[in-house]
Amino acid sequence: MATKPQPTKKTSKASTSGSAKAAGNPIKATASLETEIEKLDGEIVKLLNQRASATLKLLEAAPDKKAVLFDPKADDLLALKLEEKSSGPLPAHALRGVLRQVLSSIRNQVRTQRVAYLGPAFSFTHMAAIERFGEAADLIPVNTIAAVFEEVNRGHADFGLVPIENSTDGRIIDTLDMFTRLPLRICGEVQLAIHHNLLGRSARGEITEIYSKPQALSQCREWLSRNMPQARLIEVTSTSTAAQLGRDKPGAAAVASRQAATEYGLEILAANIEDNSQNITRFAVLGDRIMAPTGQDRTSILLQTADKPGALANALEIFKRLKINLTWIESFPLRGPESGYIFFIDAEGHMKDTRVKKALDELTTHAVRLEVLGSYPCSEPID
Repeated sequence: MATKPQPTKKTSKASTSGSAKAAGNPIKATASLETEIEKLDGEIVKLLNQRASATLKLLEAAPDKKAVLFDPKADDLLALKLEEKSSGPLPAHALRGVLRQVLSSIRNQVRTQRVAYLGPAFSFTHMAAIERFGEAADLIPVNTIAAVFEEVNRGHADFGLVPIENSTDGRIIDTLDMFTRLPLRICGEVQLAIHHNLLGRSARGEITEIYSKPQALSQCREWLSRNMPQARLIEVTSTSTAAQLGRDKPGAAAVASRQAATEYGLEILAANIEDNSQNITRFAVLGDRIMAPTGQDRTSILLQTADKPGALANALEIFKRLKINLTWIESFPLRGPESGYIFFIDAEGHMKDTRVKKALDELTTHAVRLEVLGSYPCSEPID
């Protein structure tokens, strides 16, 4: 028996016909997309405000507001969770930026966080401050690393942001020096991938002077030598100052960030000119907070041993015996007439962890001076 053919549904035919017409009519297709985007915008605003309201209630109900207003580990974990849930096309840094602004704005409603940083605006330290605290915080640029320490030490700022280490140039001497002078803690860190760019308004062949801070020029020295041999390298106090000169001075260019190019109206003549593609700067968050253990912590120590053979080796043997990994050690000569060195040491673990606590107790018998600069959550580099 032959199978009786089934009638075609009119709705399906109409729908197919309608889709074909819409697809074939770019004006209608554009109008449809604009309507969809307008609807989505309304939903996004509604959901962001709901998220903000829930966050505000959570903060106001917290018994220790200082702890919840500054919780870098929780912020990093939340950003990671959002990135894992995202299927694109938004890149991870864009999602992180949206989240950061929501949290920063709500925290600022509960209590304004004043943060001093090594300025001026749009320096890499400024970007590190935005990364950790958001733009809603009261971000205060100061001219020197010493001034950042002093602002926090005097209580004029709740936190400070200073560079402490670069993967290309190593230690930041001014930061280490200030730790020997003022009793401040490290309560967090930010690791930024540092990408330098050649910025200017002239063609590359017309550039005769290139400005930037010493560290930036050092980190790009090989590229500049190969590609800009005609230009004189001139050191200035910051990459932002360099960008201003690149904007205002004929024949001048700057080595600075993409953000500086946007802020000062410069063209990116060459991108990512750093000699080391893995160029990362670690910034220390200064404050008076004692951070609770998270399971992924770093402890920073200032250690002075006796100025005699084997003194440092005996001190470091303690970490080896207790199986504590050291991730950084730097020496710094003592100031004044006294001979010898102070050592800055980073160890994996928290000062409340059993093994780290035991190591610190044993170190006291080997130390002329011993200070725990802080135990704080480790962070991952951010590109």
